[in-house]
Amino acid sequence: MTAIRLGDLAPDFEAKTTHGDISFHEWLGDSWGILFSHPADYTPVCTTELGTVAKYRGEFDKRNVKVAALSVDGLKDHQQWIVDINETQNTTVNFPIIADDDRKVSSLYDMIHPNTDDKTTVRSVFVIGDDKKVKLIITYPASTGRNFDELLRVIDSLQLTAYNKVATPANWRNGDDCVILPSVSNEQVPSLFPKGHKEVKPYLRFTPQPKM
Repeated sequence: MTAIRLGDLAPDFEAKTTHGDISFHEWLGDSWGILFSHPADYTPVCTTELGTVAKYRGEFDKRNVKVAALSVDGLKDHQQWIVDINETQNTTVNFPIIADDDRKVSSLYDMIHPNTDDKTTVRSVFVIGDDKKVKLIITYPASTGRNFDELLRVIDSLQLTAYNKVATPANWRNGDDCVILPSVSNEQVPSLFPKGHKEVKPYLRFTPQPKM
């Protein structure tokens, strides 16, 4: 199959989850989404990740982002594993975990990498916009837990730059200055960026962050 690329329409699918059956695009509605995979249930790094996402639910909600996890185990295992996650991570898992024991969704999203393991998923992350298109793809090895603070930072950047003619510089965080896109002429700058701007080079112009 062809690998998913940035800007592609996120593949739709139907699946059983710990929150009931879903049709992915319908479930997303007009929200942004995160779909992220785990090598297997009852694994240590995954347990900490799903607990962290549960604790961050309010942050995702503020950004209009729905989150769904996936592993190649079945629904019964997911439900039993959630008990362990809630207990060990002192939280309540409050988002769906997709049962993918037939590997239908993980194959659709190219989450199984044979050079790593031909049976289980790597730690894939897909951020999907409210237009159902893929905005970000990150793949971690099974041994490395994800940084969800970084995912929130990237979502802030994606949402800001989707609706404003700016990009975000290295290590940018919500509230920092942004750079004006080169496609914006100097004549357009005053009307588009009334907060002002600073020109370091003709191609490097900073402006206070526009409203998100």
